[in-house]
Amino acid sequence: MLFKKLTVLGPGLLGGSIGLAARARQIAARTVLWARRPEACDEALAAGAADAATLDINEAVRDADFVVLATPVGVMGDLAARMAASLKPETVVTDVGSVKYPVVTQLDHLLAGKARFVGSHPMAGSEQSGIAAARKELFEGSVCILTPTEQTNAEALQQVSEFWKSLGASVRTLPPLEHDEVVARVSHLPHLVAAALVNVICSDGPRPLEFAGGGLRDTTRIASSLPDMWQEICLTNRDEVCRALEEFIGQLEAVQTMLRNKEDVNLAAFLKRAKFFRDEMKFRK
Repeated sequence: MLFKKLTVLGPGLLGGSIGLAARARQIAARTVLWARRPEACDEALAAGAADAATLDINEAVRDADFVVLATPVGVMGDLAARMAASLKPETVVTDVGSVKYPVVTQLDHLLAGKARFVGSHPMAGSEQSGIAAARKELFEGSVCILTPTEQTNAEALQQVSEFWKSLGASVRTLPPLEHDEVVARVSHLPHLVAAALVNVICSDGPRPLEFAGGGLRDTTRIASSLPDMWQEICLTNRDEVCRALEEFIGQLEAVQTMLRNKEDVNLAAFLKRAKFFRDEMKFRK
């Protein structure tokens, strides 16, 4: 058991899954969940994602050893400011945000001297959302990226690492800016590509989907994710996402040129290179 009291802020897919996994693995003596709505508290308790749930953020974090911000990145700063006075200086706070530099910069400042913050980003999720989609094994076999800075407390960093490992994830470390560059390419760009592909296919309506097979299903699955959440993520990381899009558009333009000029050798090399790297990838089963 790692903690006496674990607090999770946000009862969505990630927050709910953290609660379920923590309780199943007995990571904390008590797991408390905070939500904005009474219905969300009731749903989390019914799902078994927490021992207690509350609408009072200060009650939720009071005496907590470990706090996880599992909310949209746009509200993390406000929540950190609201709960800061109720935290213990030794409390460790982390998050699950998909964008790190703006979050880490803001929370390092807001929680300085009030708690010990370490940014983290579990590379786990689903196109589904909400507590109904949460599952205790969500993080098993996943990678969680920690994003420490020069201000990060070494002991807190170790605790956050142990926390994610206890949920079944392997842990990697990147500086916040490098994290945002990498994740723009491996996560944010694929979401926009999947959305663009669906919009092209269905430009005249959804009828073409009647003829689609498994390839299109697999390629576009993530386009079903929450639009509001991904709008916020892409705008928050817009500089890196734009750079990734420029590179991607360049690749498509190169392929277009190959096809127009019947450059069979170049096209074959393009496809073989992609197959080589894709075959080298190791994904969770």
